[in-house]
Amino acid sequence: MTTTTVRRLRRALLALVGLVVVVAVVLAVVVVGQGRRPLPQTTGTIEVPGLDGEVEVRRDERGVPHIYADTMGDLMRAQGYVQAQDRFFEMDMRRHVTAGRLAELVGEPGVETDKVIRTMGWRRVAEQELPLLAPETRQALDSFADGVNAWLDDQGSTSAMGMEYSVLALSLPEYRVEDWTPVDSLAWLKAMAWDLRGNYDGELTRAALDGKVATPMIEQLYPKYPTDRHAPILSGSEWTAKGARPPSFSSSPTSDGPASTPQARSAVADTAAAIDAIPALLGKGQGIGSNSWVVDGDRSTTGEPLLANDPHLGVSMPGIWYQMGLHCRDVGDACPIDVSGYTFAGVPGVVIGHNQSIAWGFTNLGPDVTDFYLEQVTDGEYLRDGELTPLETRTETIEVAGGKDVEITVRSTGHGPILSDVVPAAAAAGQDVDVEGRATTSYAVSLAWTALTPSATGDAILGLNSATNFEEFRAAAKDFAVPSQNLVYADTEGNIGYQAPGRIPIRKGVGDDPPGWSPAPGWDSDYDWDGYVPFKDMPWVLNPDDGYIVTANQQVTPSRTPFLTTEWDMGYRSQRIDDLLTSEEKVSPKKMARIQLDTHNGLADALVPALLEVEVDDFTRDGQDLLRTWDRSQLAGGGHSSAAAAYFNSVWRQVVEITFNDDLPAELQAAGSSQHWLAVEGLLENPSSQWWDNRTTPGIIENRDEVLRQALVDARLELTSRMGKDPEGWEWGQLHGVTFAHQVLGGEGVPGVIRSLVNSGPHPVGGSSSTVNAMAWDASEGFAVTAAPSMRMVVDLGDLDRSRWVNQTGNSGHPFSSHYDDQVDAWLEGRTFPWPSSREAVVEATEDTLTLVPEED
Repeated sequence: MTTTTVRRLRRALLALVGLVVVVAVVLAVVVVGQGRRPLPQTTGTIEVPGLDGEVEVRRDERGVPHIYADTMGDLMRAQGYVQAQDRFFEMDMRRHVTAGRLAELVGEPGVETDKVIRTMGWRRVAEQELPLLAPETRQALDSFADGVNAWLDDQGSTSAMGMEYSVLALSLPEYRVEDWTPVDSLAWLKAMAWDLRGNYDGELTRAALDGKVATPMIEQLYPKYPTDRHAPILSGSEWTAKGARPPSFSSSPTSDGPASTPQARSAVADTAAAIDAIPALLGKGQGIGSNSWVVDGDRSTTGEPLLANDPHLGVSMPGIWYQMGLHCRDVGDACPIDVSGYTFAGVPGVVIGHNQSIAWGFTNLGPDVTDFYLEQVTDGEYLRDGELTPLETRTETIEVAGGKDVEITVRSTGHGPILSDVVPAAAAAGQDVDVEGRATTSYAVSLAWTALTPSATGDAILGLNSATNFEEFRAAAKDFAVPSQNLVYADTEGNIGYQAPGRIPIRKGVGDDPPGWSPAPGWDSDYDWDGYVPFKDMPWVLNPDDGYIVTANQQVTPSRTPFLTTEWDMGYRSQRIDDLLTSEEKVSPKKMARIQLDTHNGLADALVPALLEVEVDDFTRDGQDLLRTWDRSQLAGGGHSSAAAAYFNSVWRQVVEITFNDDLPAELQAAGSSQHWLAVEGLLENPSSQWWDNRTTPGIIENRDEVLRQALVDARLELTSRMGKDPEGWEWGQLHGVTFAHQVLGGEGVPGVIRSLVNSGPHPVGGSSSTVNAMAWDASEGFAVTAAPSMRMVVDLGDLDRSRWVNQTGNSGHPFSSHYDDQVDAWLEGRTFPWPSSREAVVEATEDTLTLVPEED
């Protein structure tokens, strides 16, 4: 038994103390007796039906597999088999969520989630996408599914597939695993698109504030992107759209939309709460973003391009990514893949990584691809340009493990599904809305979303895997309809590039508001979408003059054509990366990795001077003095910088609460994102803005200095209570920790013996929201990490075997595996591991070799 296993078993057994004896015995039998049973076979030989030849599976000391095969069919079949070995429960859970069948797996708690996802019809769209895919993609999906099912057939029982099934069997003994299908893989792309869609919070928050606060206050809360201070991805001189229709809105939004009444403001806030019923499989909220940048050979110490990527997503156990290599022994038209990188368990191919010619990385572009519409509905019909049109309807039956089936009727308009039919909070969004003088009590709320129109996104992943140059890379990106991403590129010929793909709606732009600025009247077609931005008009560049490209969710170009979104990250991370890259003439691979760990707080440069000008009492001044010599870094612990970071972030949380959250509805509280950073920078120059007034203190009108003073005092009291009277003893990591929690068994209500086995943490971390090392936290909830770098990689195009990588947790999804959390410590400490990809390097790193062979007749 490994050291990791002993440690986990010890924690599990200690957690049994205090439980009821009978329950403890049952859990001990399940956890200890069944825990090691699902661990995969990683040596020897296994017969796999459908294989044409032998397949090698070479695993390194961290359990990362590299697969070698002679045909694409064998390669995909083996990928499915191997991913199922390590991550099948995660795959099974994801497909239940994306199909709206979570209640079949977890019982009654999954019903509300299933209602919303069935209403949107994620799996129905995936089923429509399958026939749109290229024949080679469909063949890959079929072979992948065959590999998963071959593994399922080998197991014999659910308890052999994952420890989770043994635990769930205590309450859901009738559950049976179904065969994997190609649609199961495609449906996961819908979850990916949902979590990475443009942030709809802005649209709903503006609607909630419209008419409640003055228009200048809304403009202050949503400042324009600071193009003069934070460089866009591409400058106007590098790229200008050709043929894209310019938007019709002015630079100053107005408040004359259909959702300006108090009833409608309440309605859209309820809708936001309803959508929160959907689990965040990749993560959600202001912390979801990413860093990626590339430098060419003139700027690199190696003389060849370097590419870095660290997507910022939700934290979970196991982590989101599964590392692996997929290698055709003889690369050619029939078998074109020789790729290594990060995959999603359940999806064929590699999502982010490199092959032997090119490397690529992703960051979220964050386009505005969702719109809410208020619909006037009467007796199965809805109003459309003065005429009544029949609603589209269908019936869905949700099976509930251990309970009765739940039947729902799904209704849709031409814009999309009506969410208000199935979720009580969303139903409230349609009540008592007075729109353009029409009083009614029968309004509904529909959702338009680009991912609900079938696309060929499934073709894009394998296209990227086999691309050998920028032209082929762009051709693959053209298929990447949803979610729209910033794609950075480098190749072994010395080229670097960028492409923004994706299906971006063209809005007609009625009125002065930016398109999609607030919910629209569904009965007026002038507010409809008018197609999508052509791919030829999407921003791209090859070999820019500067010799580098930085993408960190900031504005893509200063041009307003094509219209992509108003909801950019405000560029603090991207500009910091830019500054660090250009601080030296050339960048080494080690510096690329160091930049990923930078914790500089970009807001502090503006806010700290204002805080130091405020007069406070001696007790509070002890904390305030920490900021006088603070270097703006945010380390987890040890020393003055960590103490100052703890105090500054506690002050910032108080500023957000007093300044913004007293005015915002409970469902749409400010998280303290880069948008709020920029808003406060502007408000510091406007000390009498109405935002500074604290609405929780009636009869008193606060100004800037009073709010800052109160924040300094409250933060001093908070940290004294939590970490002691001496400010020099405070540590940011004592407040700011990350917990990797199992998405099914890691939450409250699950016995501690199980949680201690499947979760890891909390671990103290540095960084913060909107810093390069983006350990995001939500100021409205506390300091705990809500999103973080899901992996880190640096690709050296001069010698791919010199590349480095680290995953967030580990490659295995089995809690008793030594690879369940064997990368956590390195990830926390900012270390990376060698990334072998050539045959010679993979062989040298091999710890275990498994041979998959055709089934004997």
